[in-house]
Amino acid sequence: MSQPVPPPGNPFAQGAPQQPDGQNPFGAYPPAPAPRQNNLVLGIVAAVVAALVTAGVYGAIMGGVEVEIGWAAVGVGFAVGFAAGKVGGSNPVLPVISAVLALGAVYLGQLVGIAVFFTKEFDASFADVFFKQFGMLVDLWSETKEPMTFLFLALGPVAAFSGAKKAGQ
Repeated sequence: MSQPVPPPGNPFAQGAPQQPDGQNPFGAYPPAPAPRQNNLVLGIVAAVVAALVTAGVYGAIMGGVEVEIGWAAVGVGFAVGFAAGKVGGSNPVLPVISAVLALGAVYLGQLVGIAVFFTKEFDASFADVFFKQFGMLVDLWSETKEPMTFLFLALGPVAAFSGAKKAGQ
């Protein structure tokens, strides 16, 4: 009895065999669903969550080093826009909404930074300073603002708009 002779060469190097239309080449399981795109509501929710998280991080950094940092404001904006665009898709409203949310996030981050500074300086609770003395924080922000403050407030929305456009493509 003779053994069959295998074909010459590597049979695995020739690529995957062609499958009839509608069949998954990886087995009987259906392919994973495509990510949701152009979902305005989910994009806005993602942008709001990113805005709140990055505002806290920006404020902690700002309060820790006791100085405003421009790249951090850009990071806040880009994170908000990227989250909106990645989750919400290419909806043309998302870059505008993310820019507005980034503006609020940078402002809120500056207030958090002032609260962190006071927490360290006066050995107080952050919750007491931020929530019970919020009006004082806003007044203090108004008294201490300078041209660079407004530059940082502008950098965040510009980065958010750009991030949302790029992530939504």
